[in-house]
Amino acid sequence: MSTSSDRDLVGYGRHRPRPLWADRSPLALSLVLNYEEGGERTVLNDDATSESYIHELGPFEARAGERDLNTESLYGYGARAGVWRILRLFEELGVTATVFGVGRALALNPEVGRHCARQGLEIASHNWRWFDYSGLSEEVEREHILMTKETIREQTGEAPVGFYCGRVSANSRRLAIDCGGLLYDSDAYDDDIPYWLEMEDGGRHLVIPYALDSNDMKFSTANGFASPAAFADYLCAAFDELYREGVDGHPSMLSVGLHCRVIGRPARLAALRRFLEHVLKHDDVWICRRADIARLYHGLED
Repeated sequence: MSTSSDRDLVGYGRHRPRPLWADRSPLALSLVLNYEEGGERTVLNDDATSESYIHELGPFEARAGERDLNTESLYGYGARAGVWRILRLFEELGVTATVFGVGRALALNPEVGRHCARQGLEIASHNWRWFDYSGLSEEVEREHILMTKETIREQTGEAPVGFYCGRVSANSRRLAIDCGGLLYDSDAYDDDIPYWLEMEDGGRHLVIPYALDSNDMKFSTANGFASPAAFADYLCAAFDELYREGVDGHPSMLSVGLHCRVIGRPARLAALRRFLEHVLKHDDVWICRRADIARLYHGLED
């Protein structure tokens, strides 16, 4: 494909290559913690409306021109309590993860970024704000990407090598690449293993796809998870099937998307614990950061 707007509906086809997992693992597990709290829409951030996406009140009309104190408080839980509960679980079980960090959210609570770095987690850029970038100018979005890059560098000592906007504009991937330093982006949901994009300038760019089905955001959707048990069952079923495929010679990647204000609630964290304990019964699974995957594909492994 020549540009990020082209659709490739063939991909690897029937003859999928073996992905470059460490130790030839049958399955790579990528845990992704989205840190967004404080970067969502609110008139406090000069936005026209309040936030209406991924929280306990479910989908509803955003408030125009005024604060939604309930939504702000629900987001606040993720920053004040949820994120620390999740990080304690990761540390307890000895698992690693990638953090998709919204720049403004990290700037408002810098200890999160610093602690994640100390814990050995990767912080990838999740753009500066957690809102829809489709209506923003290229100039503003470029500035946001650079601001996030600098914030992560200040807190962790390293610039991010990964990018995931999520609520993308047509320019997000190109601008992120132009701003330099990227090894990958994850603004795609179209495969179970990484792939290269051939760019118009003759270079190529690595995409490490993400997933929205194995994602706690579906606690807030009408067709989503009704209970913690349903979430744990879904993750375990996905893991078991992909692990079976991997043992049979077709390894894949399982992406698990997490949000501090969602999975950070005690009952839901218990479901995540159950899933991770199930995973850890298999000593040949590669639990990795997305940067680790990218470095293997770029030939930069230690």
